[in-house]
Amino acid sequence: MNFETMLFYFFASVTVLAALRVITARNPLHAVLFLVLAFVSSAGIWLLLEAEFLAIALVLVYVGAVMVLFLFVVMMLDINIEQLRKGFWQWLPLGALLAGLIVVQMVWVLGADEISAGSTVVKHAADYSNTKELGRLIYTDYVYPFEIAAVLLLLAMVAAIALTLRRRRDTKRQDIGKQLKVRKQDRVRIVSVPSARQIEAVQEAAATTNGHTAD
Repeated sequence: MNFETMLFYFFASVTVLAALRVITARNPLHAVLFLVLAFVSSAGIWLLLEAEFLAIALVLVYVGAVMVLFLFVVMMLDINIEQLRKGFWQWLPLGALLAGLIVVQMVWVLGADEISAGSTVVKHAADYSNTKELGRLIYTDYVYPFEIAAVLLLLAMVAAIALTLRRRRDTKRQDIGKQLKVRKQDRVRIVSVPSARQIEAVQEAAATTNGHTAD
């Protein structure tokens, strides 16, 4: 067993253990941190496969942006853990069925002739750029799946915005039409405030009047 194989088993073990802790951790904050660990260890596996671009993208995009956003959202929201865990055992059979299907698919893929034949990894030259090769494959052989994925992501963004902007009974919203119809007489009242000199004059007059009354 060489050094690269030892590193692969190390990163693979960390990834599996971190993924298990993501779904078994009681604290949502701990689950997010374990998910960050799973992404980082997966990036290590990509580096072993000489896919440096995918490893960097995984760390920068998911760990550096998405997971930081999730972490701040979990920390800022007051999440009721007991309410969140209600119905866990109810959906456990469905989750186990989906997990079983994923395991069957993985065994099927790993048992394919192309993988089970034990083909050796091709060592590329020093000037080989996997980023360039990835871009060439995306925009030539896989251009239609790439465009379909882009359209699906656009639909997901539009759906997320639509769900955020939907009307709710328990939220306050601005009605632009009513704001434009408001007159200044309905919202603004002009009050005459006396100046300091006027107040002093009134006080002197009152004091003079009180003095004459006392006499």
